[in-house]
Amino acid sequence: MDWGTELWDQYDIIEKHTQAGLELVEKYVKFVKERTEIEQNYAKHLRNLSKKYNLKRSSKDEPECRLSSYQSFLDILNEMNDYAGQRELIAEDLMMNICIDLTKYLQELKQERKAYLMEAKKAQQSLEMTYKQLDSSKKRFEREWRESERTTQYAEKTDQDINATKADVEKAKQQAHMRAHVAEDCKNDYAAQLQKYNKEQNQFYFQDMPLIFNKLQDLDERRVRKLAQGYILFSDTEKHVIPIIGKCLEGITKAGTNVNEKNDSLVLIEQNKSGFERPGDLEFEDFSQGINRASSDSSLGTPKGPMDLLGKNRSKNFWLFSKRNKKFTPCRILPTVTEDFGHLPPEQRRKRLQHKLEEICKELQKEVDQSEALGKMKDVYEKNPQMGDPDSLLSQISQTSQNIERLRGELNKYETWLAEAGGRGDTLRYKPHMFNNNGSLDVHSPDGAHSDESPPDPSQAIYAEFDDDFEDEELAAPIGKCTAMYNFPGASEGTISMQEGEVLAVVEEDKGDGWTRVRRNNGDEGYIPTSYVTITLNK
Repeated sequence: MDWGTELWDQYDIIEKHTQAGLELVEKYVKFVKERTEIEQNYAKHLRNLSKKYNLKRSSKDEPECRLSSYQSFLDILNEMNDYAGQRELIAEDLMMNICIDLTKYLQELKQERKAYLMEAKKAQQSLEMTYKQLDSSKKRFEREWRESERTTQYAEKTDQDINATKADVEKAKQQAHMRAHVAEDCKNDYAAQLQKYNKEQNQFYFQDMPLIFNKLQDLDERRVRKLAQGYILFSDTEKHVIPIIGKCLEGITKAGTNVNEKNDSLVLIEQNKSGFERPGDLEFEDFSQGINRASSDSSLGTPKGPMDLLGKNRSKNFWLFSKRNKKFTPCRILPTVTEDFGHLPPEQRRKRLQHKLEEICKELQKEVDQSEALGKMKDVYEKNPQMGDPDSLLSQISQTSQNIERLRGELNKYETWLAEAGGRGDTLRYKPHMFNNNGSLDVHSPDGAHSDESPPDPSQAIYAEFDDDFEDEELAAPIGKCTAMYNFPGASEGTISMQEGEVLAVVEEDKGDGWTRVRRNNGDEGYIPTSYVTITLNK
């Protein structure tokens, strides 16, 4: 069944129905836009919430951050940040696949419908014009026929009149004949106009309008079909990210199961264990025997209380419970922070000294690398004067050597303090004898034997600064690779599409916004959602 056959006389109904259909599409697009705004605001609030409760970089070194409960909370915040990224992806897909697509399709439908209605209006106007011509010829024929009958009756009356002359009779007959001829012409014209109108009317109701109505029916059915696809996309868009959202929720569950209360207790003990012995019993001082206070104190060889036990930390409050009463506050003396961490308990002091030694070793290695690089650069300048002046590097080489000597001194100093504190120095990666007087690595071992490493060939030395000039023109080296767990269309600007199972090179890690920069073998680069892939970084 089609509109052209069944609704041939319902032009107004069809016009109203098609208009209402287009308005429904506009209403649905507006609905999806508002849903998109809700998703974007929701994601924005989630990101702000995660950022608000996430620890700052300066706070990540706090002792509490080593506890599993704190780490799990940070994991939950990261998962919530990824979850917010999925809500943003939903909003983006809804906008791209429904709002923008349907809006463009709606404009095409409006133009097409307008053309069909204009075509129908022209056909209607043509039929009305033909009807006016028919009505005009009909009225003319009626008028001329009556005038012909009147002149014929007058001619007959004149012919019967005995007083009329022959000329009058002849004139009346000629007039009647002329009017009869004009009436006959009008009759023929009216018949032709009637035939023309009937033909056009038949074409209008059986061909032109049914064709236009059927076109409008096809347009409306295509609109309904497209709208139905939009309804399905509204659901499929969210279904697409449900597996990833599920992984975020699984990550939150895993964060809860990773909490280990026993391990947290051990961490707390490890962080705060002082290493002190518990204070011994105080001896009875018998003043009735005439022993004065000073001699009594000097005669006792065992510790009498916490102040003797603390040694150099006499200012430390040794009570188990802090006295919070304000009247006792002025009596407390805060310990003085010393470079050798002597203000700390023995166990904590050893840990801080070991940590400081590791920092010095890292800094020392950095200066040694810098010294080697400057030496190589100097050799290059000496062999290739056009590349630079070797004397221009002397100040940098001198400064680097001074830094190495300073760090070596600090290294010796902290190793001595660590030995005094009862720590072991064999865990250190660097020793003073590893560096020569010029601040570079010794090529001979302590016993005088030549090591396996020989000085680099100056002819092969290329300083990093020259490498950078050439590398600027090349692509950044990948830092790892990733495998896609899901398909990603990459429809927005700056993103790149990928298929499930595709392997891509990782160029830039996720900086906390939920996106990772990757590259294909053909050189195409772009961003993808971090939660869509499994990433393996190079070691």
